Amino acid sequence: MSNIEEDRPRAHHEETHDDIYAENGSIRADFLAMVGAAIGDRDILFLRKHVAELHESELGDLLESILPEQRMALVRLLGNDFDLTALTEVDETIRMEIVDQMPNAQIAAAIGELDSDDAVYILEDLDQEDREEILAQLPFTERVRLRRALDYPESSAGRRMQTEFVAVPPFWTVGQTIDYMRDEEELPESFTQIFVIDPTFKLLGVVDLDRILRTKRPVKIEAIMRETNYPIPADMDQEEAAQLFEQYDLLSAAVVDENGRLVGVLTIDDVVDVIQEEAEEDIMRLGGVGDEELSDTVMTTSRSRVPWLLVNLLTAILAASVISLFDATIEKIVALAVLMPIVAGMGGNAASQTMTVTVRALATRDLDIHNAARIVRREAGVGLLNGAIFGVLIGVVAGLWFQDVNIGGIIASAMLINMMAAALAGIMIPLILDKVGVDPAVASAVFVTTVTDVTGFFSFLGLATWWFAIGK
Repeated sequence: MSNIEEDRPRAHHEETHDDIYAENGSIRADFLAMVGAAIGDRDILFLRKHVAELHESELGDLLESILPEQRMALVRLLGNDFDLTALTEVDETIRMEIVDQMPNAQIAAAIGELDSDDAVYILEDLDQEDREEILAQLPFTERVRLRRALDYPESSAGRRMQTEFVAVPPFWTVGQTIDYMRDEEELPESFTQIFVIDPTFKLLGVVDLDRILRTKRPVKIEAIMRETNYPIPADMDQEEAAQLFEQYDLLSAAVVDENGRLVGVLTIDDVVDVIQEEAEEDIMRLGGVGDEELSDTVMTTSRSRVPWLLVNLLTAILAASVISLFDATIEKIVALAVLMPIVAGMGGNAASQTMTVTVRALATRDLDIHNAARIVRREAGVGLLNGAIFGVLIGVVAGLWFQDVNIGGIIASAMLINMMAAALAGIMIPLILDKVGVDPAVASAVFVTTVTDVTGFFSFLGLATWWFAIGK
């Protein structure tokens, strides 16, 4: 079967990656064909050997690549061998499609094997009734932990945290702590820090594993612990928590409740997912496509795009109404109708450049009240310089094209004005929206486009009307 070798032992990840991925990073067509054939033939042995053993991210890629009707057939054939963690690697539409058709008993059994953060990620999208039925089948302690995490706001650190962690009292010795980590079976599979707590679970400090390994057994934990670096409130937005990881180069961080009690730990693997999700969300919102997924249906995709297209239609009508004010001038000078899209188009593109940089800077907290004035001055300078450069270029081209120096001068002046307006709109509109509590990634594009269109048309046609009026 292609290059899937059965005799020569290799590292698991090396084998699966080499065998299922093409050079461009997509799932290989021949592997997809083999999986499809195995599903059709109900070849459970092949699926258990070459699919069930895939890494969760690889299985997620496979689920997104096969046909919709094959997904549920694959899940049914694998049964309890299906790794539910793979559902954290696929988009929401596919995840819900699979989960909705799985028996709650099977989901509960699989949830019990997952880390708490992955379990919460899957449970949070389920209907309340199904979620409660699944939670009721879990052991009491695990059920309480998951319910507590689900009670935190969506997109908060509490939703992202892992409730499995290692915590010890300050009076324990290093030796006791090491023995505890060796003997206790309920500890997380991997961790880099040991948290120090008092009897009420209030966070006192933290000890890194390397410090434990370098300290003699009789030494008490309180002697080597340090203050916890940047404990994260459970209700903090996940994007803000990710920024703390980025700023202070954290691998993990304690998550505490409003009373300072340790309730979980946020790890770098979850933060990487958060950063990716937030970046994707900002890009999608800038395009006015909301939470659209590649696996969405035609109707779902259309519904997500219609609202902003409707807003854009209304703003386009506003821009058209500006043009209608100068219809008499356009009728006399056809060149204006030919050239005015250039002014508006260049302004729109320039504004998009500034807006993209501004929205991203606001999201990463690189732009705030302290440096806003300096950045506004910089962007105004950029707008002035670019307006002068492209104004001269289009002025020369238009003058030669229509053999009229007046047309060249008018469009050059309009280009300078609109590029300045574009630069200021591209930074000021996101800043204003952010100040009033509106997500600039959602609403900036439509307002910025309106400003550049209206300014571009009004300046070009207004200047032309004025110039030719005084020329009479």
